[in-house]
Amino acid sequence: MIIGIPKEIKDNENRVAITPAAVQAFREAGHQVLIETTAGSGSGFSDDDYKTSGAQILTNAGDVWSQADMVMKVKEPQPEEYRFFRSGLTLFTYLHLAPEPELTKALMDTGVTAIAYETVQLPDRSLPLLMPMSEVAGRMSIQIGAHFLEKSHGGRGILLGGVPGVPAARVVVVGGGIVGTNAARMAVGLGADVTVFDSSPARLRYLDEYFGGRVRTMMSNSYNLTQQIVGADLLVGCVLIPGARAPKIVSDEMVKQMNPGAVVVDVAIDQGGSIASIDRITTHSDPVFEKYGIVHYSVANMPGAVPRTSTLALLNATTPYALRIASQGPTAAVKADPALAKGVNVYAGKLTYEAVATALGIPYTPLESLI
Repeated sequence: MIIGIPKEIKDNENRVAITPAAVQAFREAGHQVLIETTAGSGSGFSDDDYKTSGAQILTNAGDVWSQADMVMKVKEPQPEEYRFFRSGLTLFTYLHLAPEPELTKALMDTGVTAIAYETVQLPDRSLPLLMPMSEVAGRMSIQIGAHFLEKSHGGRGILLGGVPGVPAARVVVVGGGIVGTNAARMAVGLGADVTVFDSSPARLRYLDEYFGGRVRTMMSNSYNLTQQIVGADLLVGCVLIPGARAPKIVSDEMVKQMNPGAVVVDVAIDQGGSIASIDRITTHSDPVFEKYGIVHYSVANMPGAVPRTSTLALLNATTPYALRIASQGPTAAVKADPALAKGVNVYAGKLTYEAVATALGIPYTPLESLI
């Protein structure tokens, strides 16, 4: 199979969908890898690094897309890339289709087989290809929050961990999954006063044991959220429903009651966001806006700011699945692997992921009826 790796074009997206080590693995398995020139430079990989591993470097994205049997990316295709879609192409990337009706329609209309990293799901319900970026984004959310709490960046002028004799910042984490756990871990490490919300008593028990009582765990409901968000300094939204649009857990009224100059970070913004006061997606080049006197951060590709770490972590997870698709072909690969089958969002012009279909109001077709 011919694997194509175009350069990411989303604002300040410096990750890349392949490493030299992964190129070598594809080559050893008998596949060809085409990479757009400088695609890896943002992650610290030169064209020469890829050539040494056996890749062929092409000078423009169109050639990569047109010659490849499978295109691997990091972020969802941008509108200017839709023209490259065609029947017979397999696309393997993060898609986050629930808030993307135009992209979904383009994939369906052109017959692309679209496999989303974020919905590949193991029998234990874990998301192995989303997990590494959830870990990165969760940890980043706290260092980003600490940065924007500084007065020079629009915040209250609070040090997250305080100092002896001065209270630490109050951090509220909504969602106790992989993102929330990593956010809480960073906040605790910096000495903040941390409260974590989740809707699962079992998850709250786990977090209480994991943190040894160093965080406050609370059941997620509007009453409890309001009580804790009032006067909070940093609010981090970490709610995820696989493949679906994120529910609005935190209302405008809750955010209005935060301290002036407090910071809100919504890690779920790439799935529509879980904090109602965030009404727009921001970018790394213009990451925040002010609303109700609160600093809001809603960048949809947070891990792109630390591309070296993120690319290496991502490829550790995606390479084995990509090799299976390349070696068996997409249809045989998903037939053989139920976890990978859950990653298929669009197949033969049909929408095959139910949560996305529900979010967009498009008819759902079970994958098993098509293959």
